[in-house]
Amino acid sequence: MIKVSGARALQPATSADSSKLQVGEIVLAMGNPLDLASSVAEGIVSAVGRTVTEPRGSSWPGATLPDTIQTSAAIDPGNSGGALVDLAGDVVGIPTLAAIDPQTGGGAAPGIGFAISSNIVRDIAGQLVKNRKVLYSHRAVLDITATTVTDAHGKPAGAGIYTVTAGGAADKAALKAGVVILSIKGTAIPTVQALTSALANLQPGQTVPVKVRRADGSATTVNVTLGSLPG
Repeated sequence: MIKVSGARALQPATSADSSKLQVGEIVLAMGNPLDLASSVAEGIVSAVGRTVTEPRGSSWPGATLPDTIQTSAAIDPGNSGGALVDLAGDVVGIPTLAAIDPQTGGGAAPGIGFAISSNIVRDIAGQLVKNRKVLYSHRAVLDITATTVTDAHGKPAGAGIYTVTAGGAADKAALKAGVVILSIKGTAIPTVQALTSALANLQPGQTVPVKVRRADGSATTVNVTLGSLPG
């Protein structure tokens, strides 16, 4: 958030209701790609409500983003953090990343970019203005750390819990270290990445069935009320 004083000639951008965005609408990605100031790229809305995961980096674990807008408008370095606008000039999203094509050695996949929806942005910004921090992230959590476990054949077989936050969602449901999460609300969880994606599509405070395998090998289903990712 940036507070600007004494700039009377500036006109703030208006934000649209991103929930009304339709697939096929024309949008413009605005920013400074490759240090080319005030560049604009045109595309369409390819999908809404996507859940995508940023690639991991040497000092960045990556993050899973819910409710993103997929667009064919080019999102290059310098566009992220800019504005995705509709033809009325209203902001519908904030471009944040381009899809990576593993077949080209990790290069950007042309025509596949993602923007955080304006409704999420407006809510988070409002919390920052009011509270100076995010109190409700819209991100559900189990309040654990986990690692992918494999079966006897070396194939991913679940997300194994190795620490549990005291008083958190998993702790309240009596889930302990050594338990392996197999599914959440019917969605199979073969890996930690699958766990992260599944949680991104759920809501804090929601109670969901979690199928687990305990340390003695027995499988059971536990109802867990999800926590909220701290801001």
